[in-house]
Amino acid sequence: MSYYMHSVPGRLRVKSPQLKRNSAAADELRKALSTMQGIATVDFNLTTGSLLINYNKKTTKHEDIIGLLERKGYFDRTKAESNEGYIQAAAGKTGRVIGKFALGMAIEKAFEGSALSLISLLI
Repeated sequence: MSYYMHSVPGRLRVKSPQLKRNSAAADELRKALSTMQGIATVDFNLTTGSLLINYNKKTTKHEDIIGLLERKGYFDRTKAESNEGYIQAAAGKTGRVIGKFALGMAIEKAFEGSALSLISLLI
């Protein structure tokens, strides 16, 4: 699992391998984030290593939150994948699966009714 970050004003989602199944890390981060002004809610999904932070965009910037996560060792901006990169990777994977399926269907259609298909039925 790699790092991931998606930010819209007032909402920040981060995934970190250090948070996956790590309740001690979640507790430490919850305490650290509670000291920041403007943080409204902090929700963890320890199964996925995901952290969702809702904050007041007038008093807090997502860069400040990311900075705190980096200082605590829970995020590495240089290794983070953005939402766009995540979607592109998922689309590429989906395209490969669809391509393999289409190739399989084409091969099946090509051999349909041939002697090879008759032999395969007999075996």
